[in-house]
Amino acid sequence: MIRWATNLFAVWTVLGTAWAWVIPEHFLWVVDGSFRPFGQSLVSVLLGVIMLGMGLTLSPQDFARVLKLPRAVASGVALQFTVMPLAGIAFATMFGLETGLAVGLILVACCPGGTASNVVTYLARANLALSVTLTLASTMIAVVATPLLTGWLAGVYVEIDRWALFQGMITVVLLPVVAGVALNRLFPAVTARIATVSPLASVIGVVLIVGGIIAQSKPLIVEYAGVLLLALLALHATGFALGYALSGLLGLGEAERRTCAIEVGMQNSGLGSTLASAPSFASQFASPMQAALAPVPSAVSAVYHVVIGSLLAAWWRRKNQGESE
Repeated sequence: MIRWATNLFAVWTVLGTAWAWVIPEHFLWVVDGSFRPFGQSLVSVLLGVIMLGMGLTLSPQDFARVLKLPRAVASGVALQFTVMPLAGIAFATMFGLETGLAVGLILVACCPGGTASNVVTYLARANLALSVTLTLASTMIAVVATPLLTGWLAGVYVEIDRWALFQGMITVVLLPVVAGVALNRLFPAVTARIATVSPLASVIGVVLIVGGIIAQSKPLIVEYAGVLLLALLALHATGFALGYALSGLLGLGEAERRTCAIEVGMQNSGLGSTLASAPSFASQFASPMQAALAPVPSAVSAVYHVVIGSLLAAWWRRKNQGESE
């Protein structure tokens, strides 16, 4: 039942976004500061819980798998941190996005692959072990790569505080993942039980983060919807297409090509939303309106990539069934 519900990630994301759009007040509590667990913003805590859940499902064998699949992992990670960041700055420029939207688009493009990609890879009948490994590898590398790439590319628009971004990555990504891995190592029986529900908890967390930002930013989304939707469609379509095409040129097999396409095309939008919502990030903008625009691309991105990824997965699955008949 839990696995079935988790596999419907795309459905919950779309429904949650629609709910937040129609009745914003049901989601505003996520982002309005009324709840501050441990003195931190609720969005940051939710992302920390999501990354902790990821860590709880990992074991030393998952890290060792990186060494067993060096070519595929190196190809996937290289594509993740070249195709998407470069596409981000290209489309931000091409579509003439407002400063806040442009920086937000580049930020989400510089984020690692999201855990939802593992679900989509499973549905696509691609290489699930490679997907898990790529998500892990890109997430760990992103602790350094995301601040550096965002600072370099988004620096065209505003001066990015790379150190503040790095600190955010340590707090909401690295520490929770390491804590989850350590708990799994020390208390395997307990974490095994928790790990059965943690993927669904992660889905709920992402839907709440995205829904909260959609609810808070509804007027801005309405104002900039046309150009923003086109830019994000171009970004994710490019990620999926080049992830598939370039991994083929690098000599990977069909299952691995599908996996790379999914990993490159799907971003950790929850992370992008969280980083863009941080006060230290907002303070970099000259106007409050531009700061308010920055989290919007990540929130809309969450809907785009799960819908495109799910449609691709359904097509690939039917293709597999047709070939086996």
